[in-house]
Order: sequence, then structure tokens, then C-alpha cells
Amino acid sequence: TNINKNLIGSAMSATIGGFNAHASNIVTAIFLATGQDPAQNVESSNCITLMEKTDEGDLWISCTMPSIEVGTVGGGTSLPAQAACLRAIGVQGGGPRDKPGANAQQLARVVAATTMAGELSLLAALAANTLVEAHMQHNRKTGPKK
Repeated sequence: TNINKNLIGSAMSATIGGFNAHASNIVTAIFLATGQDPAQNVESSNCITLMEKTDEGDLWISCTMPSIEVGTVGGGTSLPAQAACLRAIGVQGGGPRDKPGANAQQLARVVAATTMAGELSLLAALAANTLVEAHMQHNRKTGPKK
């Protein structure tokens, strides 16, 4: 599933900047929740997701995201709901005086970790053939009235 969806599928669609299942969906959700500039999704969603079976039989997964652009001060980060999200994550504000940018670096790690969890979840649903079923079960729209 990883090779077919993330690598072959992305290459066939002429994807630029990512071989992943749906990194941009996760990045956009976090960006909106934390007051980031949603236009930076393009660069920030640059992601290569790889999965392999280890010699011990475990799953090894990595999401390489070299260009996550986030901030924890200014702009939308001061909006009440977005500031609350940053507080909940523990990264509101500029961070310690002796480590400027530390909060933004930690937020970038949160974005990458959350993206990796989302990638694992989607690929598991594809491998188990439950993606459509889950969408139908949790669909917010009702069918046409008869």
C-alpha cells in the first residue's frame, strides 16, 4: 500500500514536493487551528512518507518534511481559539529568551508527528479496505429525501 499509494501513485500524478498519502490535509487542519498562514500549506506539506517492515517484524515509518513554515507569535496566532490551541500544545509565544524560535521548532515537530499519525491511519484503512466504509459511516450528509 505504501509503495502503491505514496510512491507510485504520487509519481504517476506528477506530484511535486511529496510522496505521501494526504499530508496536506493534516497540515492544513493544524495550520487553521493554530493561526498559521494557510497559503504556506504548499511548501509545508512537502512530505515523503516511507514504511518498511523491520527485521524484527515491526513497522518502521518516517515522514520527512523539510520545509514546514510555522510561527507562534503574530498574525493569526493571537486569535482566541488559535491561541488556545497553541497553549494546549505548549508552544504559545516566542519561547524562552535563551532559545528564540524554540516554540516554533516544537510546533513544526507536532505538525510532522501528527502528519505521520494521519499517514499511518489512512494507509491502514486502505490496507484493511475500510476507508469507504468509514467515510460512509461518518458521513455528515444525509441521503436524498424520498
